[in-house]
Formats: sequence, structure tokens, C-alpha cells
Amino acid sequence: MFRQARRLLHPAFPVFPLCLLLVCGAVRGADFSLSGPGLQDGGSLPLEQVQCGGGNASPALQWSNAPAGTKSFAVTMYDPDAPTMSGWWHWQVYNLPATLSSLHANAGDPAAGLLPAGAVQNLNDGGKPGYGGACPPRGDKPHRYVITVFAMPDEVIKLPASPSNAMVGFNLLRNALGKASLTLTYGRP
Repeated sequence: MFRQARRLLHPAFPVFPLCLLLVCGAVRGADFSLSGPGLQDGGSLPLEQVQCGGGNASPALQWSNAPAGTKSFAVTMYDPDAPTMSGWWHWQVYNLPATLSSLHANAGDPAAGLLPAGAVQNLNDGGKPGYGGACPPRGDKPHRYVITVFAMPDEVIKLPASPSNAMVGFNLLRNALGKASLTLTYGRP
């Protein structure tokens, strides 16, 4: 096996076809996309999505070009910069039907009734169901907020009642057919 690996790295081995395969694979997976009004990848998180001094509403989202075989979707918002050892989950909603390609603004509010039947919103790391907006500590560097839509191979993600956010995240990452993300930043002076 080691000799085969060395042969792949040998200058006489034609690596162009291998590189072409890797690039084509990356391009094919790049079609799945996520967007939202006022959301620009690398830009600032709008005040409407901020909990401390903002509207605390989940963003309107649209996605397209999901991978073949998608039977449901999940959407999350995660802060990897939170001053914890595990980041901070602001939102996890799963079991969204494959026929869906968008969420309305404030769909993360359980009282708003904007999610389709069967959708499950997990408790956020603030201990409340649904969306909990950004609220980084004052004076911290701006935090990143990663909003991701996952294309799932099953209509229903079977998890125990009130699973931990880590368990939901593990199942999404482990089983997703594809994902599309936007990363936004927000900080409080």
C-alpha cells in the first residue's frame, strides 16, 4: 500500500487526471447554495438577528440546487467563537420537507407558527426552543455566526426527545448529503 501511495506522488505519475477529478468533484458539490435578504457571506449579521439590542428574529433564508436524493433539510446557526469549550448553538431546526426551499423571517419563533408540520426546533444553548439571536460578550472580538442548511438523506431524523445540540450537530454532519453555509460576524463594543 505504501508503494502505491509513493507511486501516486512520483513525478513520472500523471497527476493531471487525478487533479481534474478532485476539481470536478469540488465543483459538483459547490452547486448547493444558501442566501438570504441582507445576508452576505463574510458580512455583518443584521440587527434583526441580534438578541441583545436587536430584533432577535431568525433570518429569511433561501436555498437551491440541493444534492440528488435529498429527502429533508435542517438549518442551524452556530457561533464557534463563544467563550465556551464547545461554541454556542443559536438555532437548530430539522425534519424540514424536501419540497421546501426557503424559510420566512422569524420562522425560528415557535409562537409564530411559520414552520411546516413535522419540523422540530431543538433547544438553543440559551435553553429556549427555537432561535436565540447573537449576543456576544461586550468587548469581545466580533464573533462568527455560521448559518448552514443541510441536505439530509432521510425524511425524518430520528433522535431522542430533547437531544443535546452536540448530538443533533453530530447527526447532521455525519449523514448530510451536502451543506451550504453563510458566515456573518457581529460584535458588541
